[in-house]
Amino acid sequence: MPLTGGGAAQHAGQFEFTGDDFARIRAFIYRYAGIALAPGKMDMVYSRLARRLRARGVASFSDYISIVEGGEPEEVEAFINALTTNMTSFFREPHHFKTLAERLAHRPAGRAVTIWSCASSSGEEPYSIAMTAQDALGGRTQASILATDIDTNVLARGREGIYPVDQLDKVPEAYRRRFFLRGDGKNEGFVRVKEDLRRMVSFKRLNLLDHEWPMRGRFDFIFCRNVMIYFDRNTQQAILERIARVLQPDGLLFVGHSESLHHAQDLFRICGNTTYALRS
Repeated sequence: MPLTGGGAAQHAGQFEFTGDDFARIRAFIYRYAGIALAPGKMDMVYSRLARRLRARGVASFSDYISIVEGGEPEEVEAFINALTTNMTSFFREPHHFKTLAERLAHRPAGRAVTIWSCASSSGEEPYSIAMTAQDALGGRTQASILATDIDTNVLARGREGIYPVDQLDKVPEAYRRRFFLRGDGKNEGFVRVKEDLRRMVSFKRLNLLDHEWPMRGRFDFIFCRNVMIYFDRNTQQAILERIARVLQPDGLLFVGHSESLHHAQDLFRICGNTTYALRS
């Protein structure tokens, strides 16, 4: 990844943060997670990592980056958690859930449905999938959802399944009554996903650049939405090749509204709005 910046460039703040420091951060997060940080993100990086310097009692970004580059597991995890972006909501890009419901409604009873949310963030996406699946399948067969993310903080929130009630504005009223419990007392203003829905979703940490993906078998549906925008073309291609190997031959891949797989036409064909199937 080409790097910009140099020793002369420096951020004005509590901690010394030079262009060389920024270049080292960009290089590390690219090697570790495939994330291509744009050159204009220096201010964002400073604001997100400054609290880690305070927590560690480190005087400069150069010293902090040396800790991260040294591979200390807990600090690498905190570094990644700080720099990953988590924008999500229930039933975001609703046409995908309409397509999912239509496919599931016509699915015969029998083999369980397997679905992967590969950048699940704090759980809104996989729980939206679970609600759609429960409603569409009507008890004919079971569905299980694997929810993965590189950020351990958001995974913990997803496992809890607790959200401010105002985050349910896109959730149909019937689903709110069926799938959520309203808090009272000190929990007023919050809802929790009911236990039967939480049991459908398994939250696991996964770096998409890991040499081995732990899951076995293929998925009927894969949600990989607003993920590719953080990777360069080579990383996108490598991940898409691996996704193709874990998607059922008749399965569907959903991507984000600003993403296109035109550079992976040898792997996937478009079959709907940001919806793809394996090329046979």
